[in-house]
Amino acid sequence: MTTAKPATIHDFGGFPAALYALQYTPQGSPALAAEAAQLLMAAGFDTDVDDARGLDHGAWVSLRHLLPDADTAVFQVSMPSDLDTRGALRLGQALAPLRERCVLIIGSGSLTHNLYEYRQHVRDPEYASAFSSWVHDAVVARDVEALVDYRRLAPHAIRAHPTEEHYLPLLVALGATGGGDVGARIPGGVTDGVLSMDSFGWGLAQQTQSLRLDAARIRPTLLDSDPRR
Repeated sequence: MTTAKPATIHDFGGFPAALYALQYTPQGSPALAAEAAQLLMAAGFDTDVDDARGLDHGAWVSLRHLLPDADTAVFQVSMPSDLDTRGALRLGQALAPLRERCVLIIGSGSLTHNLYEYRQHVRDPEYASAFSSWVHDAVVARDVEALVDYRRLAPHAIRAHPTEEHYLPLLVALGATGGGDVGARIPGGVTDGVLSMDSFGWGLAQQTQSLRLDAARIRPTLLDSDPRR
């Protein structure tokens, strides 16, 4: 999206009214977004730009916590609807040159995302934690092939992700990192009995492993979020 001043899109339903009043209105970065589009096209991805699109909840919900002052420019990249795990890794690799220029690349998803169980009030944090722990071990070991083949190798993978759009952003973020980058878990626990909220970061200060960001050093933030948004 090359929008200069992206609006807040409330692309969800059935939640408390207060959520629909929330706004997050950073500046966009049209020039850098266009550059990202060129990188993706050069890597073989069919790419379109949209100069009117706002930020959907995959972007602004995270950024309200990470950069609450909305003083860092943001543009969002939507994943192709037919993306698979290896393609997600390749997409991140295509965007890696931006990270080398201090562009913060955020893959926004959810480490487990079985909304059927959430809506049926299933409470089984053990399986969500088991899947999260497996991902953690693979990230720390930089076992890229295991993370790509997670549906066969990880415990409860298909239950944790009946569809893949909330897992794939992890691989986009991983693909954008360098081979020497060490991944670190940012613990988030399990909410509502089935939703693991753990996150992972690369290049974090090892003594803190936190997301206290120095806005003076961050260039426009790229969000890679769910497809078809």
